[in-house]
Amino acid sequence: MINWNQIDTVLLDMDGTLLDLHYDNYFWLQHLPRRYARRHNLDEQQARERLFELFDKEKGTLNWYCVDYWSDRLDVDIEALKKEIKHLIALRPYVEEFLRLLHDSPREVLLVTNAHAKSMNLKMAETEIGQYFNHIVCSHDFHCPKEDPAFWPLLQQKHYFDPQRTLFIDDSAAVLESAESFGIRYLLTLLQPDSKLAKRELTQYPGFHHFDSIMPDITDKVLR
Repeated sequence: MINWNQIDTVLLDMDGTLLDLHYDNYFWLQHLPRRYARRHNLDEQQARERLFELFDKEKGTLNWYCVDYWSDRLDVDIEALKKEIKHLIALRPYVEEFLRLLHDSPREVLLVTNAHAKSMNLKMAETEIGQYFNHIVCSHDFHCPKEDPAFWPLLQQKHYFDPQRTLFIDDSAAVLESAESFGIRYLLTLLQPDSKLAKRELTQYPGFHHFDSIMPDITDKVLR
């Protein structure tokens, strides 16, 4: 699927790519509505309907991913609630092996996430995968999400990469479309971002199930 000799830089999403999206789905769809209902004296269905209406208005914006925004908007401590279920944070299969091989190769490896720093730091602490990246990038640092075309030139300016020799893996079609428009040549997605949901049969971009199917050969050399 991948000719690793043609790739100098690997950009990796976090949630739904390296990490099982079940944690995030469970938090936003179940845990938060229960806590929100209790705090605001609502039944759970009322809370869920109110929250989903608010979520829909911010989808695709930086606010959608912002812990501080939702803490203020909902009058709940999102960071504290996320910590209550941190035991659900989990690496996808073969992720650590994949990252270790990349780290030992000549390639630049960047974590590029829309997650707010508070969420990202919690997940890095639980999984201990931060050691495998040359750089860790939060879209909040650039004041725009990865879906925004403005994100990619800002990323390239901060951490130079050749789009024609870059692989980007993400579970979001909207994000991959944005990256493709910028000119990133190699794009992959995940067939099952959430381990508790069914595999996606059709994806807009080439997909794979687990990282063992795209492992780099440690003998590969980046062609210059």
